[in-house]
Amino acid sequence: AGPGPPGRYAEDGAVNPSSQGCTPAPTDAGGAGPALSAPGAGPAPGAGPAGQSGPAEPLVRAAGGVVWRRDGAPGGATGFEVVLVHRPSYDDWSLPKGKLEAGESDEAAALREVEEETGVVGRLGMELPATTYIDRSGRTKRVRYWAMTVASGSPGGANEVDDARWVPLDEASRMLSYERDREVLAALVGALAV
Repeated sequence: AGPGPPGRYAEDGAVNPSSQGCTPAPTDAGGAGPALSAPGAGPAPGAGPAGQSGPAEPLVRAAGGVVWRRDGAPGGATGFEVVLVHRPSYDDWSLPKGKLEAGESDEAAALREVEEETGVVGRLGMELPATTYIDRSGRTKRVRYWAMTVASGSPGGANEVDDARWVPLDEASRMLSYERDREVLAALVGALAV
């Protein structure tokens, strides 16, 4: 199933900031959209959930990857494909990612989550922009992403994922359920100069 129309709830049950009466995730300095954190950056000191002042809620740290490959297309043209995952509990298409385990580095978590959700053993490439948003529990969640190529394995659903597959870049952008994932994908596209 593909993504549905924008709704009240975003990924992981987070409130969609475009819904009336909802508080948006932190935005960039211009207020144009969700902030893309610099590597290692967290929420502003003293900032509580949804930008309120007061004691800060703990930052939920997560990591993932954009697994890509160059694939020969008919007629000798060459294109790129990425691995997307479908999570039945949210009925969404997203990039593979997940929360860090205690004592785990962001890079190790990204590799582990990609393998757990897709069956692909990844090889880390360049870091891509991080995303930051408010999860369904009202906590700030930051996900760091890396470009990855395949060391071994092939996509197949596992863990909380019922489908993982190679998708051409142009189709992947349309399939992704969340704008923040499309922004990460666009950064990869720019880096590949496609």
